[in-house]
Amino acid sequence: MNSEPVNAYVESNKIKDGEVLLELEDIHMCFGRVAALNGVSLRVRKGQIHSIIGPNGAGKTVMMNCINGLYRPQKGGIYFKGQNINRLKPYKRARLGIARTFQKVEVFGGMTVLDNIRLGRHIFLETGIVSGAMYIGKTAREEIRHRAFIEEEIIDLLEIEHIRDKPVGMLPYGLQKRVELGRALALEPELLILDEPLAGLNLEEVEDLARFILDVNEEKRWEVTCILVEHDMGVVMDLSDYVFVLNFGNRIIDGTPEEVQNHPEVIKAYLGEEDLYATRR
Repeated sequence: MNSEPVNAYVESNKIKDGEVLLELEDIHMCFGRVAALNGVSLRVRKGQIHSIIGPNGAGKTVMMNCINGLYRPQKGGIYFKGQNINRLKPYKRARLGIARTFQKVEVFGGMTVLDNIRLGRHIFLETGIVSGAMYIGKTAREEIRHRAFIEEEIIDLLEIEHIRDKPVGMLPYGLQKRVELGRALALEPELLILDEPLAGLNLEEVEDLARFILDVNEEKRWEVTCILVEHDMGVVMDLSDYVFVLNFGNRIIDGTPEEVQNHPEVIKAYLGEEDLYATRR
């Protein structure tokens, strides 16, 4: 369960115990008779990387969709910085400081890297019709400010200066993942939801993206709290402060990486009864 290159980059993995940024309380989400989430509760503290793992079909993506507003749970409450956000649309949650990347890359292939990332700044635009049409005054000043943030902060962080003017659809999959991360960071989020960001990447790309996630979480310029949904257990255990384990919509454990790795129900969920018995012989 260890990833040597990533682990070498992580000097320490101390548990951060800040204020609660996000809380899910007794969340129930059903599709017909299928209970995707069955009374799930979770607390994510500011400054943490809190991973969510579980077998396919465990309810991880449903949980993420509830947090960013694509789904509204039938029961339970979702609180961001103490505010109940159950009824807020996804764009209003984005305004509060919640951003997300998706399991399958969601980019505009015909647009350039810069234009894709600029889309993430749209919620900050406050210019009027006249100044926007004539590109004067406040519009010009806002454009300069947003461009500086994207080009001096995001482009530099993700090391994509060399592809900034290229159409995203022409780029390798790993670079498209960086662009999607950049667009999410353009929202300047307090909470970043990463839904399987490493899926489909080779080893070098995994190391790079894991490094960017750590930078976003730890660097003072960013200090973004992260929820990471991922199947790469080596990366999860190396990066995470806490790990939440789901199975068939139910919580198994929410604890430190060490506690999770040694929990028999976690091993059972991933290996199955027969393999669990074999490992104990």
